[in-house]
Amino acid sequence: MLLQGRRALIMGVANNRSIAWGIARAFHREGATLAFTYQGERLKDNLVGLLAEIGGAAGYPIFPCDVTSDDEVAAAFAGLAERWGALDVLVHCVAFADREDLLRPFSGISRKGYALALEVSAYSLIRCAGAARPLLEAAGGGSIMTLTYNAVDRVVPSYNVMAVAKAALECEVRYLAAELGPINVRVNAISAGPLRTLAASAVRGLSGFRDAVEGIAPLRRNVTLEEVAGVATFLASDLSRSVTGNTIFADSGFHVMGVAGQLEVARKPEG
Repeated sequence: MLLQGRRALIMGVANNRSIAWGIARAFHREGATLAFTYQGERLKDNLVGLLAEIGGAAGYPIFPCDVTSDDEVAAAFAGLAERWGALDVLVHCVAFADREDLLRPFSGISRKGYALALEVSAYSLIRCAGAARPLLEAAGGGSIMTLTYNAVDRVVPSYNVMAVAKAALECEVRYLAAELGPINVRVNAISAGPLRTLAASAVRGLSGFRDAVEGIAPLRRNVTLEEVAGVATFLASDLSRSVTGNTIFADSGFHVMGVAGQLEVARKPEG
């Protein structure tokens, strides 16, 4: 029960394969009290259905929150303040890019698509962290975490504009960590390996990339949803009380492999 007594808001549950939902289940298992946000009635219906697995929607505060609307963000956190008065953990699992801007050549990314990806996937962390700040401060400090991907540092075909958004997101993590550290709020990012999520389905060639990870990563396997959720549980708990401003990789070690190492693994059979 690492999170007994912790109050956590989880943003971004889309379906049962969402990293956000994997984190929610892990937090529930470790004793956290949970609240959720959703965008749109379809995702609300999905969320309500999933909550039946952990006791039913009646037991959890849920708030509409389109992160492109300042009014909805403010209303969601105001509603949370009314229900709880304080917050210990904010889990930001929000990202979006137009599918066409993921498929077209990088130099052909549209101005509108670029702005949309940065607004939803990166600026939303700043806006939500600012709205959560009084609640985190009321709790005596806490933890903010978000999700990124290694395409920030390595070219991943079809990740395109989302790679730029994730690069901005990782920069924000460092600046928010510096700003919020004096009030005992930690801010970190988790860089997970390729999981079969709704968001990942928009990235062309994901299945082939997962196969490549199994052959190249030091652990010779892909990461699981439960393993990523375990890292999130660590970041939400007192075990990580001195960890802030970091991007923590949960990718079976794939990110450490350079080109030479990848070629060597591809050339030599195991054993």
